[in-house]
Amino acid sequence: MNLFEQEARTAGQKNTPLAERMRPQRWEDFAGQEHLLAPGKPLHAAIQSGELTSMILWGPPGTGKTTLAKILAQAAKADLFTLSAVSSGVAEVREVLQKAMNNRQLGKATILFIDEIHRFNKAQQDALLPRVEDGVIVLIGATTENPSFEVISPLLSRSQVYALQPLSEAALLRIIDRALQHDGQLQKAGVEIDEETRRALVQLGGGDARATLNALELAVRLAPADAHGKRKITLPLIQTALQKRAMLYDRAGEQHYDTISAFIKSVRGSDPNAALHYLSRMLEAGEDPKFIARRLIILASEDIGNADPMGLVLATSAFTAVTYIGLPEGALVLAQATTYLASAPKSNASYIALKEARQDVREKTLAPIPLHLRNAPTTLMAEQGYGKNYDYPHDHAGNFVGQKYLPENLFEALYYRPTKNGSEAEIAERLQKWWEKYRQSE
Repeated sequence: MNLFEQEARTAGQKNTPLAERMRPQRWEDFAGQEHLLAPGKPLHAAIQSGELTSMILWGPPGTGKTTLAKILAQAAKADLFTLSAVSSGVAEVREVLQKAMNNRQLGKATILFIDEIHRFNKAQQDALLPRVEDGVIVLIGATTENPSFEVISPLLSRSQVYALQPLSEAALLRIIDRALQHDGQLQKAGVEIDEETRRALVQLGGGDARATLNALELAVRLAPADAHGKRKITLPLIQTALQKRAMLYDRAGEQHYDTISAFIKSVRGSDPNAALHYLSRMLEAGEDPKFIARRLIILASEDIGNADPMGLVLATSAFTAVTYIGLPEGALVLAQATTYLASAPKSNASYIALKEARQDVREKTLAPIPLHLRNAPTTLMAEQGYGKNYDYPHDHAGNFVGQKYLPENLFEALYYRPTKNGSEAEIAERLQKWWEKYRQSE
């Protein structure tokens, strides 16, 4: 390498983001995903043997999907071709497949890595199928979306899905330490960072190695050098650099569960102000808005139920709307659903009713279904009395007629006990009138 080539390479590295400069080249330097890479786990075995099968790497951004693909290709001594589903089409796929066919004739393996494979349409994914099936290529797809919904079934059935998790605090600390110890540009800058700031940086990273390293690099650029040429990275400096408060929130850890728990309990407890506070915490920390919306759907049935039947309708609509529009506008939808549900009358009568009914089914004798309720699709069944004496409610005034529906041993069972809150008060009154009418008809 001559002087001009060396200077060009140095300049190129200087403009390369820290996250890319620190991308591990060996699996030993890879942090996190122990459930896949620890000894005895599937990807560890694949790296050790160099024998790969097609796979989908599914996980949040910055968890190592691209890095793993490169490490696996190196272990397999295979040609690695990388396509982005955002910018590549069928023509690019077919070009790679042709190169893979040529490689097979030379006895060399080919790995095709497709980033954001969920963005490939059906025709693009279909083009991969024959060559994946006959082993001309080993496909490694990376996606942040659930492959069950975004990858076509034939391709999914020919691939192993590996779920990557948000990186743990320990993994992110290891990544930060590795960057501080081995990156020439950080060492040249004389970076100093204390334990409290390191941990705050980890929390801000939210399980994303790329975001964590980018935050560190930006803070270093903004930090003034002291008289000794040192740059001290502090928590206020990180907050200033990112224009975002460092949230003590880990989407896979205690803060995640504590915050969603406080949120749900505030809605259940009819405190819209507290509910909005915890909703804001989650949104600011980067929580998945669809996760929040799903929890509101559950709450609408469990804690509001028939006291306000519109609660479930609104919560379900909120999930659909958030799915369609995403953030930031989706936050308004979540706020509307949260305040409505927190302000609605509450009832867990349906929840209790289901719990008690299932307990009886599990613990008590399952008596025969009454004959008059059974279906009689054949002459023999009709002769056996199936469906006999069933009284059609719509033939009676008020569309009600008193007759037994529960099995004989559970005739007196009372599972659903409506409260006097909201719409359930009307339901309770109606059921009481029907029950009295039935008693009179006996």
